[in-house]
Amino acid sequence: MAELDAKLQALKARQEDDTPHVEEHYSQAHAGWRMVLELVVGLLIGFGIGYGLDRLFGTLPIFLVLFTLLGLAAGIRVMMQTAKELQQEHLAGSPGEDTKGPENGR
Repeated sequence: MAELDAKLQALKARQEDDTPHVEEHYSQAHAGWRMVLELVVGLLIGFGIGYGLDRLFGTLPIFLVLFTLLGLAAGIRVMMQTAKELQQEHLAGSPGEDTKGPENGR
């Protein structure tokens, strides 16, 4: 009976170790979709403002192009800020990992 109990405990411990990998995978997918949405929303808002101004003033699509490019720039900026936040969270949340490497300058 003790042997069976030891096997069950080992199996439970192995299953508990696998759980963070699954959660990490979903959090990475969530972060990826978040960044894509930030970029697309920036483009759509810029497009909408530009289109609205062009319709209002009856101009050529100058505002449409201008604000779409501004929306793209804003989306990229927000996306880069999100990437920076995620990197800081990852580095702060994993002090036990080996952080030495060429990307860290060590």
